[in-house]
Amino acid sequence: MNTTPVPLGGPRFQTDPAGLYRDMRREHGPVVPVLLDGDIPAWLVIGYRELHQVTGDPVLFSRDSELWNQWENVPDDWPLLPMIGRKQPSILYTVGERHRQRAAMVSDALEAVDPFVLRGHSERFADELIDAVCARGEADLVADYARLLPVRVLARLYGFSEEEGPPLVTALNDMIDGQERALEGQRHLATSMAALVAARRTDPRQDVVSRMLADGSGFTDEEIAQDLMVMMAAGHQPTADWIGNSLRLMLTDVRFAASLFGGRNSVAEAMSEVLWEDTPTQNVAGRWAFRDTRLGGRSIRAGDLLLLGLQGANDDPQIRTDGAALTGGNHAHFSFGHGEHRCPFPAQEIAETIARTAIEVVLDRLPDIDLAVPADSLTRRLSPWLRGLTALPVRFAPTPALGGTSHDHQH
Repeated sequence: MNTTPVPLGGPRFQTDPAGLYRDMRREHGPVVPVLLDGDIPAWLVIGYRELHQVTGDPVLFSRDSELWNQWENVPDDWPLLPMIGRKQPSILYTVGERHRQRAAMVSDALEAVDPFVLRGHSERFADELIDAVCARGEADLVADYARLLPVRVLARLYGFSEEEGPPLVTALNDMIDGQERALEGQRHLATSMAALVAARRTDPRQDVVSRMLADGSGFTDEEIAQDLMVMMAAGHQPTADWIGNSLRLMLTDVRFAASLFGGRNSVAEAMSEVLWEDTPTQNVAGRWAFRDTRLGGRSIRAGDLLLLGLQGANDDPQIRTDGAALTGGNHAHFSFGHGEHRCPFPAQEIAETIARTAIEVVLDRLPDIDLAVPADSLTRRLSPWLRGLTALPVRFAPTPALGGTSHDHQH
């Protein structure tokens, strides 16, 4: 078994992830030694069974980043700190009973979101974004649409006012981009969340924040604000990429071309196929080994970091024997994680509603939509973590804006 670590980066994550994971599996098996920025070692788990094992055993494979045996080698300005960070009081790094209580609080607050209200917000903001481009006859469905929609809907569900929505969109996208505006974006988001939590403490309403504050588990306002930031970031970017990746599939794959303006069915099928083949969250950091152990034929040391290779596991040939049954009802993919730290079920449903509505509104509002560039010229973001398009340029017959009139989307 090859023991030379693979650098976790480089162009193949954009151009050929399936081939990359295949090569990794052939040379290294289900648990791959990798190097992160600055040559920090970790393991990437790409075997389906092994990933199940890691995510299903929160004691042996802990979420507590304090266990990491590499902290002394990690510089203060390490670019991955926002993803792996230590001592963050958010739900991501809470373990055990306290984590279960926090997860329940988040889940209950999201569970109570009325699906009709959610669909209504999603349609209204989607129509507003399409109104801004529909007369031009061309648009970039990533920059003008997918990147702007999920965060607007989530902000509304949490309890932010209409005016507070657009600045939050900018702040969150700046934070996720990780360029020089990232810290400023994070600050704006943190300040806004703290202000919203304080406002709802004195004036509760029918929104997610008020429901979290009403929970009797005794979480501090700071903990709740932290969780809201995590939920906003985790809910926005993967959903935006799910929208972009699904629209790309429908616009470039001949199987969907005929049904582009057909029934709802084709939208659901494209979305499901993306979760298997082109999942927005490719790799997730992480879990830390609580003690020395064996996994996939490898010796894992106490404090080693294990990265969850969601897309690699989805591609595992051991579970992909038939090769055909990817779409339709097969939801055994790892796109939402697994185990007690998986994406809460109500959050998955919210993401799915936002993404599906977004796609339906595009197909409904923009007749004869087509790619404006050759399909093979579309490029992906430079990231081994999240897989999304940098742009999705389209053209269509110009149509008038709806201008706030309610519009029932009957796709």
